[in-house]
Amino acid sequence: MSHMERILIANFECKVSAADTRRHSHFKGLKVINFRFTSKVLQNEVDEAFLNIHVQELEQRLNVTLGPEEFFSIGLQVNRVTRNSQGSKASVPYTESSIKMSRKELKIGRWVKLNVTNMVAEFFRLPRENLAIVVRVQDSKNRMSLVVPHPSSESNNALMPYIEVSLRDNTHKRTRRTIGMDCTENSKEVRCCRYPLSVNFEEFGWDWIIAPKQYDANYCSGECPYSFLQKYPHTHLVHLVTPQGSGGPCCAPRKMSSISMLYFDDDLNIIYGTIPGMVVESCGCS
Repeated sequence: MSHMERILIANFECKVSAADTRRHSHFKGLKVINFRFTSKVLQNEVDEAFLNIHVQELEQRLNVTLGPEEFFSIGLQVNRVTRNSQGSKASVPYTESSIKMSRKELKIGRWVKLNVTNMVAEFFRLPRENLAIVVRVQDSKNRMSLVVPHPSSESNNALMPYIEVSLRDNTHKRTRRTIGMDCTENSKEVRCCRYPLSVNFEEFGWDWIIAPKQYDANYCSGECPYSFLQKYPHTHLVHLVTPQGSGGPCCAPRKMSSISMLYFDDDLNIIYGTIPGMVVESCGCS
């Protein structure tokens, strides 16, 4: 049975405070953006991957008058930087897209999500030290200059590109049978059970979390009869010996898992981290 995990990778070693944005003349001034994946992550298969980029106007062409409500057709192309048979650098296009943006949006910038599943999956099959890409962004009528990442990202790390990757663990392991139950809010089950719970960080005002904005946390609830789902027989025995001094078993998480997260630290650097104990995987009485 496959296991799905979602991770976020910011450019260069999962941290954006020191992004590698060197220019190469071969790519006509475009910045090369590097992403590094750990060896543990590379052992999995890619289910899907999305590149998140912040598109913003760099400068307006001379002698061009643009209205604030005027719309533009913006072409986007993601290329992987690799080497050809002669050893020279080359860019291979993987994803092309076109979006509509107003002049107002272009001035303040807008996040755009691009599907790069094929590119990332190929990199996982034959990994190198870094996944290097260049992103070409162009107004269809060439009325303004656009570049990713925008120069302002050098002082505002929150605007640096990042990749969301959903992984599939296909290692065939013998799974242990679990007797924890899963229920829904409409279930009439009164015994200890795991229920779905979606947590939205924006509703709490936690704007320092970049991604994910929402995740499935789950929770445990229900009654615990003394013969049902007890993890430790000791709990039952203690209650039988000293019923007045024991509060009895309670429904609580038996297994927890972590989530990957992008967030700001106290110095406003963007940090990629794995936060343990964020998801309830199973419940039981103890």
